[in-house]
Amino acid sequence: MSTTTPAALPPRQLPHGNEVFLDHIGHFVADPQAATAALVRAGFAPAPISVQVTPEPGGGPPKLTGTGNVCAMLRAGYVEVLFKTADTPLGQEFEAARQRYGGLHLVAFAVADAAAHHVRLGNAGFAMQALVKMQRPVETANGPGTAAFDVVRVKPGAMPEGRVQMLLHRSEDTVWQPRWLDHPNGATGLRALTIVVADVEEAAARYARFTGRIGTPIDGGVRIDLDRGQIELISVSRWRQRWPNLAVPALPFMGECTLDVASLATAERVWRAAGMDLVPSDNGLSALFPEALGVGVWTFVAP
Repeated sequence: MSTTTPAALPPRQLPHGNEVFLDHIGHFVADPQAATAALVRAGFAPAPISVQVTPEPGGGPPKLTGTGNVCAMLRAGYVEVLFKTADTPLGQEFEAARQRYGGLHLVAFAVADAAAHHVRLGNAGFAMQALVKMQRPVETANGPGTAAFDVVRVKPGAMPEGRVQMLLHRSEDTVWQPRWLDHPNGATGLRALTIVVADVEEAAARYARFTGRIGTPIDGGVRIDLDRGQIELISVSRWRQRWPNLAVPALPFMGECTLDVASLATAERVWRAAGMDLVPSDNGLSALFPEALGVGVWTFVAP
């Protein structure tokens, strides 16, 4: 049970019109049970594990996409943990990413019109994969349900930082169930993802084309402000200044996830009680990911 007082639901979870939201980030892991236990240790209350499938257009049984997940749902966005379920092209891509390092390899931006953004990205020069419909089974308070998405993806290598995609949620109420939104550590929303890159200028220009948003220079990098959330692209030297005791395992590297939290004091109590590896932070409360979730840092900030 959460140690925080439940807050009111946000006016809306999903974007309207041309808005682009930072929707979720994804850890690629080897062991879903160990990763789930790590989320719980860190004070999250994750939803049950599920396996992702693609509907068969002809009406046959759905096909495994190659990955499954467990998610910590937030009042703004969510944290996803992915694991391999089949040796499909997506499963093979997953394994290739995880061989680089265990940790964050996915960032997804929510949009209101997946088809329009698929066309926009192609016109912006990105090599595109076909627009795909995905779904996964979800238990609801009223019985079995389905979480459905339209996913916009570029071809492998077009965004070398990882699986960088846009998506349209088709089942908001099934995905963001109120019973899953309160966490003992008080996490309330996904604020930012920090990515370490070899060439900040090149990456910033590419992400500006991808998101349709202009970057703002910051110390050692560029920040791209979305209609909700941010992407930070920083140099290796800036990362070393910020986290001198955490080496960059490979480039590019999705290294830091920043979350809004209801109370820093509550989060710190939960993390200290769990024996989390707290690290000095300039702007909040930071801890290394538990080993089962890979290499990287969570930073909690007060909204």
